[in-house]
Amino acid sequence: MTTVRLPLFPLNSVLFPGLVLPLNVFEERYRAMMRDLLKSPDEDQRQFAVVAIRDGSEVAPSAPGLPDQTTRPEQGPAAGFGDDPLRAFHAVGCVADAATIREREDGGFEVLATGTTRMRLRSVDASGAYLTAELEPLPEEPGDEAGALAEGVLRAFRSYQKRLAGARERSLSTGTELPDDPSVVSYLVAAAAVLDTPTKQRLLEAADTASRLRDELTLLRSETAIIRNLPSLPATDLTRGATSLN
Repeated sequence: MTTVRLPLFPLNSVLFPGLVLPLNVFEERYRAMMRDLLKSPDEDQRQFAVVAIRDGSEVAPSAPGLPDQTTRPEQGPAAGFGDDPLRAFHAVGCVADAATIREREDGGFEVLATGTTRMRLRSVDASGAYLTAELEPLPEEPGDEAGALAEGVLRAFRSYQKRLAGARERSLSTGTELPDDPSVVSYLVAAAAVLDTPTKQRLLEAADTASRLRDELTLLRSETAIIRNLPSLPATDLTRGATSLN
């Protein structure tokens, strides 16, 4: 088993291969990570791993006195992730290439990264200024009938987009070109669909491209049917979700 060790950046969201990830880095542990990445003379080696935080695992206050007015927030590379950080994260994540790392005057960073390959989390090290992890790369197998499934998913996604745009009273550009590579289609749809984090994580972990596409086809048809019935439901903002500080 071949493994690599990379800095670990936990988020309350899922990163997929090929998708762009903008980050506003303000916590000291992640500032230290970016400073170290900038020291690399090879920009192609400025990589870190992104993993989704399991529900309920991020409990560290975001500022002194919040939410407990009598205590200060926990400090350190594993702050908010408990005694065993490995258990706080989903086991499958994505390697990110940091194409742009720009330091601001306040010491924070604006980062633009792109997901590259899936990986499995094997261990987490909290001995440094930030978390690092031992990772096992996960190959992307096509599976059976991936091409035909991708065509069906694209049709279903177009229908879903139109219904979603109508429900939100937004216009939809019909000239957008979508990819035809099955694996790229599967990741793009997984990232673009309005789904909760556990569902997106399930899609990331799919055994192969075909399995992911089958799951997406079922999800898109179900979500499109729900959106189609929105006008007959009580006037509620069904697209509003909780805001995360991560």
